[in-house]
Amino acid sequence: MASNIAGKVVVITGASSGIGEAAATLLAHRGAKVVLGARRRDKLDRIVTQIRDNGGEAVSQSLDVTVQAENDEIVQLAQKAFGGLDAVFLNAGLMPNSPLSALKTDEWHRMVAVNVNGVLNGIAAVLPTFIDQKSGHVIAASSVAGLKAYPGGAVYGGTKWFLRDFMEVLRMESAAEGTNIRTATIYPAAINTELLDTISDKDTAEGAQSLYQRYGIAPGRVADVVAYALALPPDTTVNEFTVGPANQPW
Repeated sequence: MASNIAGKVVVITGASSGIGEAAATLLAHRGAKVVLGARRRDKLDRIVTQIRDNGGEAVSQSLDVTVQAENDEIVQLAQKAFGGLDAVFLNAGLMPNSPLSALKTDEWHRMVAVNVNGVLNGIAAVLPTFIDQKSGHVIAASSVAGLKAYPGGAVYGGTKWFLRDFMEVLRMESAAEGTNIRTATIYPAAINTELLDTISDKDTAEGAQSLYQRYGIAPGRVADVVAYALALPPDTTVNEFTVGPANQPW
């Protein structure tokens, strides 16, 4: 199915490391034209250079997903650089988990801003194009915390449960409206990324580090799922993927 990826224009948020970087590299290798967005421009520049040095096509732009205008601008960049837009991978996210009793309210609101509002902003940016052309693919990174509850993950899990419902309604509405917008929600378990770096609660951080050191697998495993979803025929949607270490009893 790799040939179905060649030539597709794909916007990737949270593309400066981890799953986003792995997806950008893999999709470009398979012939996609990737448009990378994240806050760390220096890291984006490095990834774009590597992709181009390996014969791929890539551009990038600084992106704070909490700002609607910046989401709109990255869609405009895709259209200007590559003449269109076929898919978006909404991958930006934060996971500063903590017990609710710790009252880390700033972290709660930041998670909602990035994990929920960031998705809404991304969808608002791509939907007019997808509706107009009657095609498009929305892929979003949720978490196994969007399927089941974990102590310390009330707010993070809540943002990921939101994504589960949101993406399912998007799929249903586009099917009913005939806009042919496909969706794929990915629920990763322990994947070795920078996601743990924002956990400021000491006990939660130690528990998470221990878990990921024992079970964590490479972000490229999730990139493989993104590529699989993108390569499916236009008349087929696989709308949910749960992926994680074979030995992790999540």
